[in-house]
Amino acid sequence: MGTDANANGAGGKPVFSRIAIVGQVGPEGPGDRIAEACREVAAIAGEFGSAVAVESGLAPHLPTVNPATDPIDLVISLGGDGTLLRTARLVFGRRVPVLGINLGNLGFLTSISRDGIGDGLRTVLAGDYALEERRTLRTEILDDRGRVRASFAALNDVVVHKAGVAQVVRLNLQVGPQDRLEEIGSFSGDGVIVSTPTGSTAYSLSAGGPVIVPQLNCFLVTPILPHTLALRPVVVPGDDQITVTALDRRERLVLTVDGQAAGPIHDEESVAIGVGSFRVSLVRLPGHSFFATLRRKLSWAAGPLVGG
Repeated sequence: MGTDANANGAGGKPVFSRIAIVGQVGPEGPGDRIAEACREVAAIAGEFGSAVAVESGLAPHLPTVNPATDPIDLVISLGGDGTLLRTARLVFGRRVPVLGINLGNLGFLTSISRDGIGDGLRTVLAGDYALEERRTLRTEILDDRGRVRASFAALNDVVVHKAGVAQVVRLNLQVGPQDRLEEIGSFSGDGVIVSTPTGSTAYSLSAGGPVIVPQLNCFLVTPILPHTLALRPVVVPGDDQITVTALDRRERLVLTVDGQAAGPIHDEESVAIGVGSFRVSLVRLPGHSFFATLRRKLSWAAGPLVGG
């Protein structure tokens, strides 16, 4: 999308006419950083004629800004990657782009730094940005008859792991549709991570999984500390699905979605995971590069020091 010198779209309207702000809110409110950033975002949006609203948790602490209601055509996430993942869940199934402003530590998924809010946000609101489509995961907990008891969507990953204290769990992995499952294998370990390409740089990477370019139509299965040297992460085509089952039916398993506990997996149940039917649009600044982000955020392939 090219820059509009007047920062307006068709008919003289703003590129984004109604913006919602989502931010981390603690027991005592949003905190000084969030509140200050929220006011700065609202002021800059006002320069471009865009209306601004905030999620309900922010509203009592920012009385000059209205609570968010539909329709919204841009959501701004104030925080780190955890806040952006929560923001993404709010727009699942809707074609509303997400712009992440990093107020945390790593902020791998975000586009604008705390110090760059002014220039970065003005660039986006002037229409000079790109949308990067990210795949999601569809996750279903199935009962012993294959019926769906609960379903979830994830942008980063889902994890099947043991409830309670740190203990190994015995899992069986299968691939393919529910009526034509093919055995991958069984193992004992701390659990298994199933991630999107977006999530390949998160928990899966810490567990020894590869980095996957976000545009690929696939997902990644990464065992967590398996008690065998013969089991390694597997990249699965996006048309397949993975089914995870506990070998010991007495195991108390938990499903965690994007770092948030989604609930227990009961006896005789299994978990089916595949690529979701919708995507999340992340707003990117001009010149954004996935590998540049790897180098900057993760010191990826940093060269040796030269000279004394």
